[in-house]
Amino acid sequence: MTDDTTPAVRAADPPARRPSPGSTPARAPVTPVTRTAPAAHEDAAPAADPVPRRPARAATEVLRSAFTESRPAILRLLAWTLLSALPALVSGKAMALAVDRGFLEHRPGQAMCWLAVFATAALIGAWATRQTYPQLAHVVEPMRDRLVRRLVSGLLHRAVAARGRPDASAATAVAQLTRQVEAVRDATAGQLLIVSHFALTAVAVLGGTAMLAPAATPLIAVPLLLALTGFAATTPVTMRRQREAFAADEDLARLCADTLTALRDIVTCGARRPTEQDLLAAIAAGVRANRALAVTAAVRRLLVALGAHLPLLLVVLAAPALVRRGLTPGEVMGVLAYLTGTLEPALRLLVQGVGSSWLRLAVAAERLAAASQPPPTSVDAYGPRTGVDGVDGADIMDGEHGVDGNRGHRPVDGSVRLRGISYSYGAAADPVFDALDLTLHDGEHLAVVGPSGVGKSTLADVLAGDVPPDRGNVVLGGAAAGPLTARELARVRVLLPQDAYVFAGELQENLRWLCPRAPERDVMSAVRALGAGPLVERLGGLEATVDPAALSAGERQIIALVRAHLSPARLVILDEATRHLDAQAELHVEEAFRTRPGTVVTITHRPGPARRADRVLFLDGDRALVGTHSELLATAPGYRALVGGHGGDLDSTD
Repeated sequence: MTDDTTPAVRAADPPARRPSPGSTPARAPVTPVTRTAPAAHEDAAPAADPVPRRPARAATEVLRSAFTESRPAILRLLAWTLLSALPALVSGKAMALAVDRGFLEHRPGQAMCWLAVFATAALIGAWATRQTYPQLAHVVEPMRDRLVRRLVSGLLHRAVAARGRPDASAATAVAQLTRQVEAVRDATAGQLLIVSHFALTAVAVLGGTAMLAPAATPLIAVPLLLALTGFAATTPVTMRRQREAFAADEDLARLCADTLTALRDIVTCGARRPTEQDLLAAIAAGVRANRALAVTAAVRRLLVALGAHLPLLLVVLAAPALVRRGLTPGEVMGVLAYLTGTLEPALRLLVQGVGSSWLRLAVAAERLAAASQPPPTSVDAYGPRTGVDGVDGADIMDGEHGVDGNRGHRPVDGSVRLRGISYSYGAAADPVFDALDLTLHDGEHLAVVGPSGVGKSTLADVLAGDVPPDRGNVVLGGAAAGPLTARELARVRVLLPQDAYVFAGELQENLRWLCPRAPERDVMSAVRALGAGPLVERLGGLEATVDPAALSAGERQIIALVRAHLSPARLVILDEATRHLDAQAELHVEEAFRTRPGTVVTITHRPGPARRADRVLFLDGDRALVGTHSELLATAPGYRALVGGHGGDLDSTD
């Protein structure tokens, strides 16, 4: 069901004349219209969009965006990182000089001086490392904000383009906005820090070793190259397992949301055991995925031994030969210092930190990129759609746009024709409607009544064009609803759900949302017609700022009803839109919409609107009957039982 503030109202043509008060629209006798089946729950969550299998490309795009959008901060970050690598370059040389020219020559003072040089370099490096974090924040925080904006935009565009009710995919959206966005931010920060630090450290170690002990350089470079090659080779497997772990988390979140939503149905249907089995299976799948990921993490730890511990062993074993070839003991100690104090921590951080963070970045970025994309042009049961129409109030009032694919057949009034409409919540589910035929004339007032869960709100969605039927045709104002885009539908009908939405802003902005150029006299006329004058006065007038949290549910409904009354739509669908109003206020609202040009469909649990409507559509789960209130009381036992407590006098308080 659409939100009542989404541009769900679309009417551009001048209002046709309403039948005179003394006349009544043509009526059919009480007629069985269709067989219906109870609607036990909402539509099942659609399958997740296919995820593009290019995680590395998605991660690279995130990093590229961070680089291009925050270039000054990146340059400052690199400058501080370069300075932080100073201890890596100095450590081996300072150790060699301290040993050779200090301790071995029994000159501890000079040895301490060289060690002091290294300590000074370490302090400078620590200070430089400290300065990298503010620059890092200037890179990753704007990147995170851009990512959230793109994700929210994509999710909203998809929700609007789907033209259906929200479903359990909201749980996936929450996981993406929280865990996966934060994973991208943290992983990007790790990439920028760790990769740059390792690259500079490796260059410093190899360069320092080449200057200090050229013969020992191959003992370090070859194992290091093998370790980095193994690191790259294991990346695809680890990436696949990380993707499976992410998918298991999302599946579990979606299943939990579905279970909590359908808990009452599960208990009623005695489906506790299969539901528990499904949940346990999802948990087990998550455990397996995370265990497989842990195995690859263990393999990566062995790469650290290959790249840093093996060179250490080789240098120790080759030390006598190196000394015989002219290396001093201090130079051998310097090489060992490069390995143990500099290269080993950097490589361990690269393999364990960057390994996991790159994989998290790649997989999370790939899934977020898919979720952030606007929906493509698609074809459904209603016909071709554009992805997102970007409707606003100005678009609704713009009468120059034709009906794409339906030119020459623009909606001209508020009439509705349903021909052979069938709809079910799934391929294996019983139909909610089966071959439903219904005709509403322009200016007619139809009440739809029936037990809870029978499918009244689903019918409202089909009437409004928000949910495509499985079979059949919907004709609005003489034009087939199939080719109508969201913008064009907004000129035809307005749908108000039972929970009205009011946004923070001026009261007149809320009231004029569907008719932004409405003059103030028309706004105030609608306010008076719906009895909203005291509310407007209490809030401080049309220019007053509205705080939705400070309004009661009934006050929010009154604002939404005024908004709908001002809209240019010729078809108004009220889906329990007066549930928070008392019977007198409900009667006031009905009279306001009955005197408004166009057709009104009222979906209600209360019997009063049925008594006052021109015709009543009664849904009882087995069939649909249409007729006047009196005719249904006489011929439909289910209808009589539903309103039996009120008998034939339903003008009294409901």
